[in-house]
Amino acid sequence: MSEANEERRQAARLPEGDVVGILLEQHARIRDLFADVKSAEGDHKQQAFDELRALLAVHETAEEMIVRPVAKDTAGPQEADARNHEEQEANKVLAQLEKMGVDDSGFDARFAEFERSVIDHAEHEEREEFPAVHSGRSEDQLKRMGTLLRTAEKIAPTHPHPSAAGKPMAQWSVGPFASLVDRTRDAIRSAGSAR
Repeated sequence: MSEANEERRQAARLPEGDVVGILLEQHARIRDLFADVKSAEGDHKQQAFDELRALLAVHETAEEMIVRPVAKDTAGPQEADARNHEEQEANKVLAQLEKMGVDDSGFDARFAEFERSVIDHAEHEEREEFPAVHSGRSEDQLKRMGTLLRTAEKIAPTHPHPSAAGKPMAQWSVGPFASLVDRTRDAIRSAGSAR
């Protein structure tokens, strides 16, 4: 069974709306998109990368805003800080990849390194952070966190912003403004490519 399918299987065992279930489903989608970018060419590769970039930006921001403060309490400050640091580093690389573009001669090699670090990060979350969050909160609290996570995703930036990444307080103060700029830029690009 593939890792993505295993994540989906684990998510399906959790109650609807459980924050960990939502995150496991997203991890599975992230794995799918990495595979899609690696196997695609041309416009499809760019579209797959754009989807992956937006999902990672939104996913990590929402984790930092909603999950990390709880993880600090349930898994400990060192665990939460380690995951925030990994996300900060990943955000820098994601910004570099976005700037490079999928047609750059160095993109594929850098992308492969990035995939390894993101997957390693997700596996740390799944082994160390998510179990502590799940055992440290009631089913109702986990569902409430799921609702908050979905809400945070709606206001999260869709492009990497390394200056705020890994810093939950910065995500709360800068994130909504960065999101407005990102989503406006995305809409303009989309409208321009539809001509």
